[in-house]
Amino acid sequence: MVTEHLDVVVVGAGLSGVGMACQLRRQRPDLSFVVLEARDELGGTWSLFRFPGVRSDSDMFTLGYRFRPWTSAETMPDGASILRYLRETAEEFGVTGRIRLRRRVVRARWESARARWTLDVEVVGEDGAPVRTVEMTCWFLLMCSGYYSYEEGYTPELPGIARFEGTVVHPQAWHDGVAYRGKRVVVIGSGATAVTMVPAIAREAGQVTMLQRSPSYVLPVPSTDVLVAKLPRSIAYRVVRWKNIVQMMLVFQVSRWFPKTVRGLLRRMAVAALPPGFEVDVHFNPRYRPWDQRLCMAPDGDLFTAIRDGRASVITGRIAGFTKDGIELRSGEVLPADLVVTATGLNMRLFGGVRVVVDGEEVAVPSTLTYKGVMFAGVPNLVYAMGYTNASWTLRVELIARYLFRLLRHMDARGHRVAVPVNTDASVTEEPFVDLAAGYVRRVLHELPRQGSRAPWRLPMNYVVDSLVLRFGRVDDAAMTFRGGSGQRARRASMGSRPWK
Repeated sequence: MVTEHLDVVVVGAGLSGVGMACQLRRQRPDLSFVVLEARDELGGTWSLFRFPGVRSDSDMFTLGYRFRPWTSAETMPDGASILRYLRETAEEFGVTGRIRLRRRVVRARWESARARWTLDVEVVGEDGAPVRTVEMTCWFLLMCSGYYSYEEGYTPELPGIARFEGTVVHPQAWHDGVAYRGKRVVVIGSGATAVTMVPAIAREAGQVTMLQRSPSYVLPVPSTDVLVAKLPRSIAYRVVRWKNIVQMMLVFQVSRWFPKTVRGLLRRMAVAALPPGFEVDVHFNPRYRPWDQRLCMAPDGDLFTAIRDGRASVITGRIAGFTKDGIELRSGEVLPADLVVTATGLNMRLFGGVRVVVDGEEVAVPSTLTYKGVMFAGVPNLVYAMGYTNASWTLRVELIARYLFRLLRHMDARGHRVAVPVNTDASVTEEPFVDLAAGYVRRVLHELPRQGSRAPWRLPMNYVVDSLVLRFGRVDDAAMTFRGGSGQRARRASMGSRPWK
């Protein structure tokens, strides 16, 4: 069997993977690379989710790529618009032809003696089952597969659900055959997906109820940005992008510094947007502090509008069990339903489930420290794309790309073949990977890597800090170890690098 070799392999063709691939084309055209995508189309989240109203929960001026500005005035477009943007970007930068679909990486093995990764890649059929396994090798591995499982979403135990004779669907499994026009619909959940779906379904359903065990904060935001129309096109994008970055950072920091003030502000906004006498403290005033979990964004307050107009309702309570035609709550109330949507969350999964092995020993992810939120201690030549939990995902991924190219230039200039972070500071203590109280994080926190108590082992969720560290900080700090080679020519010759085909 002939093993194909590339300089770089990108795993995942979603927002992160397409962006990384475009940056490789722009910044390092000398490197051969491919993008391996397990599904049958590019787009990641934006090709997977098809439920009514699916849209970004971050503004597109910061979620879109800096190198290809989002030019519409719409701040939070629907999923189809984002998918079209991704496809057009990949085509414009010559990446589409380098994306290999139905290629699932199941194992990545690093060999120090050869200074390369060997990938076991399943070629997947139309039914999702593996047809055969091929082997590829590469010098650098970029993990851009997101943070959750694409196979299925999270559904908690729902007592008596087998008795229900209607339709049950998780948003991640939504398809065109799901009928809701004129139907009685109950959406279980209170997160971003539920907040998005309810007003969209309410336009056509007979009755829509958002059933939540506990409330979330909902922040109304404008659906369009007036500055896009008022400013010259040549500067509008930069101005709006930085305005939104500053706004996001301020909202997050003020929420951390003055949680009671922000809680009060969000409550007053909800009171103003909802009908008189609505029980805001029951349904929209959570026990946790603002930004302990992500704020749910509602363009033009569409969820509040649907409730005010009587097209949707919210009930906060616990499920006692299902009946054949509805849901019974512990309060004794019964919610009739033809369709139940379990908007109950995601199954978090790092690396897309890829097993990582270094010199014959499988990496124990839960005991591994993250380095600058970009690499892992003891894992050579591997960069992973982890975006922000408190801002637009892409902002951080683009900083990671900048860091990667700085690292590669440093290695080329000095003839290094291997870059691996190593923690030699015994005083560094371990902390949770992500400081977020969301259910999908809490459920798997014990399976995630760790961050350290100080730099460079911290995972800063701050754009300014990250910009300073990843754009201007030293790549040859005390924690980074380099090995091998005697110049760029020697590296490429020794690895047998050949042009991409």
